[in-house]
Amino acid sequence: MGRFRVKILSEYRYLDFSNILVRATNWVGDAVMSLPALRAIRERFSTARISVLAKPWVADLYGREAFIDEIILYSGQSPWRTGHELRSHQFDCAILLQNAFEAAWIAWLARIPTRIGYKRDGRQLLLTQAVDLPKPGEIPRHERFYYLELLRRAGLIDSLPPSEAIRLGSRALPNGQRVIGVSPGAAYGTAKRWLPERFAEAAASLAKARGASIALFGSKTERDLCEEVARLLNGHQVTNYAGQTTLAQFIDLAAGCELFLTNDSGSMHIASALGVPTVAIFGATDDTTTGPTGLNARVIRHAVDCSPCLLRECPIDHRCMTGVSADRVVQEALKLLGR
Repeated sequence: MGRFRVKILSEYRYLDFSNILVRATNWVGDAVMSLPALRAIRERFSTARISVLAKPWVADLYGREAFIDEIILYSGQSPWRTGHELRSHQFDCAILLQNAFEAAWIAWLARIPTRIGYKRDGRQLLLTQAVDLPKPGEIPRHERFYYLELLRRAGLIDSLPPSEAIRLGSRALPNGQRVIGVSPGAAYGTAKRWLPERFAEAAASLAKARGASIALFGSKTERDLCEEVARLLNGHQVTNYAGQTTLAQFIDLAAGCELFLTNDSGSMHIASALGVPTVAIFGATDDTTTGPTGLNARVIRHAVDCSPCLLRECPIDHRCMTGVSADRVVQEALKLLGR
């Protein structure tokens, strides 16, 4: 890797790009985990104009970050038209945090002279800097370092920054009401989901202990799941926001929560990055690679031989999740809150 790095340092280290396009990742969790890389780009190019090309459902995440100058929405319907429309912006560098061939094709169509991205999806001929993927053990396991390593291998930063917690823009001020946030869904599949009845049991115990109301969060497709949890919380003050908020509205509501209970999901990444005390239940996925960061986050998992399997659906008895009791989650949450 040393010989490769010397080559790219001599090529890019001293260039001073002034108009940079960053192709964002497509999923909320990945977008949160890429924020340290975006901040590193701003620190390296302090006077440059930085634009982010993003899908509409993640765009609101970047809208609250002051280090981004412009957000360009990309529907995904016409890469050809998007590439041609971007020509008028006269970008001098494209940094592709997204791994798809399409991202490189759009940057090539836009005639951006410097196009940097990982060598994936057969797109290396469209990149001016096709960066080799890090091998296992070459960088820290958490996914935020995957995006930072792209910048390092491209010679845009000298080294990986310290392993600090990922942070979103400043947390909203408390509104005087205690709210327990609950996100029982997960977009990847049911294998990542803790049982809805245990979410309800844990939320009910915590709401009683803290004198709090409960807010349920999820996508439109998770509305029924959240309604199921709400029915199990009969007698408590519950608001079901599933499918009723934009991403920006969800971020503001999550920021006002005293505590957040969640699976491994985009909601988890946002709550944790806001600094909200977050308890995340993991089973099918690996918390060392995609877990929440910072001192205000706790991961709970039940150790079984088949976990993490990284499957969308559990082919057996979901033992990694059924093995996590509601009481265990409650006790961990109360410890996190200092009780």
